Amino acid sequence: MNLAVRDISRGREVGSGEFRNAMRHLAGGVSVITAGRGDDISGMTVTSVTSLAIEPATLTVAINRKASTLPLLLRYGAFGVNILTGGQAGIAERFTGKDGHKGAARFVGSSWTTDALGVPLLKDALVAIACELEETIERHSHVIALGRVVHLAASEGDSSLAYWRGEYLAVEQGSGISRIAGVLLPTVGASD
Repeated sequence: MNLAVRDISRGREVGSGEFRNAMRHLAGGVSVITAGRGDDISGMTVTSVTSLAIEPATLTVAINRKASTLPLLLRYGAFGVNILTGGQAGIAERFTGKDGHKGAARFVGSSWTTDALGVPLLKDALVAIACELEETIERHSHVIALGRVVHLAASEGDSSLAYWRGEYLAVEQGSGISRIAGVLLPTVGASD
């Protein structure tokens, strides 16, 4: 198969707004990254968590250098990854900071626990993971944190929270998959 590739940015720099709008077409799982100890805690909503390796279990997350969570992650050398369920859009929105809450105030209204590393983990997350910081890589406006998984707790949740085109969506086993498949796959006619 021969695919034609169209370079729409040749000869000019791609602007941040244009790039941000383009990336909104990439659906991403929603997680809350947490860091700190005791009352010295903060967290942020991200769609940039990725599995780097299975052996040893390692995750990556991209964090804006201006994020209040980054200094705590670097200071304590650990972070939590809380993968949200389809019903936790309110938690995701709270941890964006758009409502003005900062630090420990973002955790109010949800149930949290800690593990041996001391990072806050959401009790009813789809999956709550504690990571020991292995390395950071600084690139442009972000820091890429590599974390070795030292603890995880998975729930029996029936949906996952995704972010697509500026909206939170619950992806449910079965019905959500068929709904997504209906968008991505061509419709098969009755005569097929």
